[in-house]
Amino acid sequence: MNIRSQLLAVTVLMTCGIEAKIKREQKQASPKVETHALFFYCPNERHGFHVAHVAENGKNEHLGQLFSSDYSQWGSEKRMYSPFITRLDGKGYAAVFQVNDYSPCFAVAYSDDLTTWRPQDYPRMSVKGCIAPVIRKDGENKYSILFKTKDGEARKTVTDAAFRHFTQDVAIPVGEYEAVVRQTKKDTIDIAGKRHVGYKWDVDGKLKNDVKTYFDLWNSRNSLNGEKLADDGKLFDKLGGKPVNAILHMDGKKQKAISDKLIGVFFEDISHAADGGLYAELVQNRDFEYSPKDRNGWGPSTAWRTSGSELRISSSMPLSKNNPNYAILTSDTLINTGWDGIPVKKGAQYEFSFFVNNIESKAKRFTVALISDGNIVASARISTKGIHGTWNKYETVLAANESVSKAELAIIPEKDNEVAVDMISLFPKDTFNGRKNGLRKDLAQAIADLHPKFVRFPGGCMSHGDGLDNIYHWWHTIGPLQDRIPDKNIWRYHQTRGLGFFEYFQYCEDIGAEPLPVLAAGVPCQNSAPDKDGYGGQQGGIPMKDMPAYIQELLDMIDWANGDPATSKWAKMRADAGHPAPFNLKYIGIGNEDIISTAFEERCLMICKAIKERYPNIIVCGTVGPFHAPSSDYVEGWKFAREHAEVIDMVDEHYYESVGWFLNNQHYYDNYDRKGPKVYLGEYAARQGKGNIDCALAEAVHLCNIERNADIVTMTSYAPLLSKNGHSNWSPDMLYFDNEKIQRTPSYETQRLFSTYSGNRYVKSSLSIDSIARHRVAASIVRDNNTGQAFLKIANVLPVELNVTLNAESIPVADVVRYEGISGKPGQSTVIPERGTYSVKADGKMTVTLPPYSFRVFML
Repeated sequence: MNIRSQLLAVTVLMTCGIEAKIKREQKQASPKVETHALFFYCPNERHGFHVAHVAENGKNEHLGQLFSSDYSQWGSEKRMYSPFITRLDGKGYAAVFQVNDYSPCFAVAYSDDLTTWRPQDYPRMSVKGCIAPVIRKDGENKYSILFKTKDGEARKTVTDAAFRHFTQDVAIPVGEYEAVVRQTKKDTIDIAGKRHVGYKWDVDGKLKNDVKTYFDLWNSRNSLNGEKLADDGKLFDKLGGKPVNAILHMDGKKQKAISDKLIGVFFEDISHAADGGLYAELVQNRDFEYSPKDRNGWGPSTAWRTSGSELRISSSMPLSKNNPNYAILTSDTLINTGWDGIPVKKGAQYEFSFFVNNIESKAKRFTVALISDGNIVASARISTKGIHGTWNKYETVLAANESVSKAELAIIPEKDNEVAVDMISLFPKDTFNGRKNGLRKDLAQAIADLHPKFVRFPGGCMSHGDGLDNIYHWWHTIGPLQDRIPDKNIWRYHQTRGLGFFEYFQYCEDIGAEPLPVLAAGVPCQNSAPDKDGYGGQQGGIPMKDMPAYIQELLDMIDWANGDPATSKWAKMRADAGHPAPFNLKYIGIGNEDIISTAFEERCLMICKAIKERYPNIIVCGTVGPFHAPSSDYVEGWKFAREHAEVIDMVDEHYYESVGWFLNNQHYYDNYDRKGPKVYLGEYAARQGKGNIDCALAEAVHLCNIERNADIVTMTSYAPLLSKNGHSNWSPDMLYFDNEKIQRTPSYETQRLFSTYSGNRYVKSSLSIDSIARHRVAASIVRDNNTGQAFLKIANVLPVELNVTLNAESIPVADVVRYEGISGKPGQSTVIPERGTYSVKADGKMTVTLPPYSFRVFML
């Protein structure tokens, strides 16, 4: 979930009619071949590469940004230095730039038309610090990239005509580099009162008009996307507060099959959604494995303290090689703060466990207690055996005698002899479905109440990780808890991996949802921090020599989920964990909003081919980057997916947009090509503060239009799902929570209504309404062939009542129609679901009235 500079590249749009607009306006341009000048420049290192029109009268016009740096971490890393651009033989343009003065790479950008720029590549060189790269033509369609080093030397790499692959760099005379620099003329141009250095090219009038038309159109659309409900007093003053009337024509004879998996959920451990959230463990840092790599200032003793001397941590005789740290106790009480405290309910039971190694071979007793303000609210005693050198697990149950919000766990030794303790755990006995190592009941139930048809997990950005050494490995998360491999979370905290693949799959089964695991496509997150060599971003991807092993890891996951325990070691591990029957996995996601670089494409294709060869019935979902059209990743991602549709069944689109964008893009999917891969809208949300009814209604409008296109858009999931108060990494979110309460947002209700009242057939309809109100109203009718029930959804995002007369043909309508929905005022952050009925007139017609700013589902 990152926010790159928008409009990185202009594209051929499949949506909103923009492609047609561009082509029409380009055809209307003057047929005369006129010479114009374009100027390419970088205003400063943070603001990307821009283009301006150079006018004869000196009034030069800035047109827009062509692309910006997408290298490495947000903030200080995404910078552009010394950009260089050149025209290629025949057709095409290439640009290179320096990313910083210490990374062993430079950036490469490529375009066929000056507006649509391919996602950038960052080829790895043999030296750190690739300074001021330039492009040299070495013959027809032959090019080299030359650059300086920090110590003043020069080096060269040779590339192919597509600027995708690069040879090992070699040293060259400095004069060879300087000759290219001297031959490249730079100009200084005044733009909006500021002087800029860059490259001025003479171009024909058509090219200049194409570039200008593109930016003019997108500036116009961006203005529409800024529409806000708070401004409706001005926008709709012509209505005079009077209701708007509409007629909805429904034709039951015209139906089409749509996806029955349209609404699901996406769970990612962001904003403490897992540890301290959905995962019911109440002890923080139970394994003493926190470290500064998780977060600056963290370490093995984080969330712990003792009643006396400093806590002693050792790793000389670990419980598990994967969790080497443990604590040594003598007579001091060991105390854990929990996750913002430990919530305790009177009468509830809590299951405590820990591993003990009696260093001095003496038996030892402990009192385990939950304490609050010096008072004991629950306690129990545990006796351990005096066995030296052996770790043993001990368990007990604590019963609470009162309710407190922020208790602490205390482990009180009764003798002075030394013992080692590890994996100190406390779970409420009452977990979701009573599962051991289970989930927090109220949170898991709130998700289940959405009736999701699938669950996507574990990420998100967490799947591809912060660098190659942080890519999520599914097998690190299964098996005994003490043997699972914890890791840092890309969102800057810790993953215990207690909520692992077994628990994810089990939860999916418990709530009747299909599992959709998402794993890295052989590259880490493009926003990854530099590695030890200073190489950031995708870091070139997993080395090719290691790709076979990584591919086998993904194949093993499918085997673990679906295999036979009698013949598969992985399936036997599943059976040993308590699930001998297969999980019947049908879907797998490969990649998560990656930049569609050369490194990505090569590795993703290897993975997808291997999966389809071994498991042809598994539905493989690829990715088209972090943004919708016209982002460069979207364009390249769709091109890549269509070229390899035999191994990529659908692609994962992501976009987080303004309320205005959703209202003004009601036909986004109407013109999508129905051939080739399907669409999974894996992450989306209207963004406005922490979420409100404005967002929920905009999303309802979008989902009405997605239902109309649910023959191509087969799955959707809002994101993010969970956020713990005080620990938010992103907003808005669907559910906010603390240790005791849950806040269901208006967007939660929108998702619940669409999922609960879903169908597998779409009924054709059309809405007759005043043009001023058209983009603020949406309607959809779906039918469930299994039950025969039809559901009509109407969203009214107007500041006045909406009267809709239903003109139904060949659709049976009950005498009394029930409805459920939400309504409120702009900016309202909570809603209460509303329910009611309408009576149908004797002639079979019905007029329904929706309040201002409302969404309702009618059960026809």
